[in-house]
Amino acid sequence: MPHWNRVYGRGGFVQYQFVVGEGREETLRRIVRRLSDRRCPSFLAVLKRFGPADPGWLSFPAPGWTLAVDIPASLPGLGPFLDELDEEVAAAGGRVYLAKDARLRPDLLAAMYPRLDDFRALRAELDPRGVFMSDLARRLDR
Repeated sequence: MPHWNRVYGRGGFVQYQFVVGEGREETLRRIVRRLSDRRCPSFLAVLKRFGPADPGWLSFPAPGWTLAVDIPASLPGLGPFLDELDEEVAAAGGRVYLAKDARLRPDLLAAMYPRLDDFRALRAELDPRGVFMSDLARRLDR
């Protein structure tokens, strides 16, 4: 379909994706309910069940459920609303997908990625001057 992206308006969209572990389905239901109660339009939503986690220190998948939703970026109050969802996800032991993230607060990163210190130590050993650093790392490395 040509020009599919126009459905989100001039502001474009934010894709919000998170995972919560098995036994944390109530968090998933609560977040879906909150999106619905807020009348948060999403023209694309993908729900998947994940199997075993990858041993990578910053790997996103974990056994449980992941939900990705496209939300118009122009939705009033979207940033604070997603911050609240991030807090729920972190409290449930879940995480947001860093490859699609542009707004996670740095204080939630370690709660979502428990092997973060291992990753940072290896990065410091291999690149002590911090030559190779992404915008994501600069934003979240506080």
